[in-house]
Amino acid sequence: MSRGLVAEHCIESSVEDVSGVDLLRPLIEAASTKSDHVPTVPGVVVGEIVAMTNEGRTPLVLYPGQPGTAALPARTVVDLHGAHIGHNVALMFEEGNPGKPIVMGMLREHAGWPLPERPGQVEVDADGERLLITAQEQLVLRCGKASITLTKAGKVLIQGDYVLSRSAGVNRVKGGSVQLN
Repeated sequence: MSRGLVAEHCIESSVEDVSGVDLLRPLIEAASTKSDHVPTVPGVVVGEIVAMTNEGRTPLVLYPGQPGTAALPARTVVDLHGAHIGHNVALMFEEGNPGKPIVMGMLREHAGWPLPERPGQVEVDADGERLLITAQEQLVLRCGKASITLTKAGKVLIQGDYVLSRSAGVNRVKGGSVQLN
């Protein structure tokens, strides 16, 4: 091909490309102006916890102006329990999406705060020399088929496929009655 033909071919190609883009421009603009946009929620909204789901790990919330009438599952940055149902919460929204609420905190009100009793908490206290774990009803240490259970009534249950009690000193078994087999 001579230089003139190459230049003429390039000019024709660029004219074809430009006209091809010009032909597609209305379709591209129509697609970009289509209203697939989800309305955003700016700022903090006050909502209410109406239930807990997912074994008490996920709060369901309602708030004014929410999409639909069903409670929405929310993520949370604070520890929530069933006792918080009915309480007001501060909500923000992931990327402003009204269908993705995030509980930022509980709103303190005169009635019902603080909670009368801490629901379902296990306390752990460690000072470097001693570890204290406290539960209200029952404490279970479990590994595979083995477990040690401590109950509120004072029972200590040790279970396993093989239980060994060994001592360099006295190994005493003492009780109101002792049963062997």
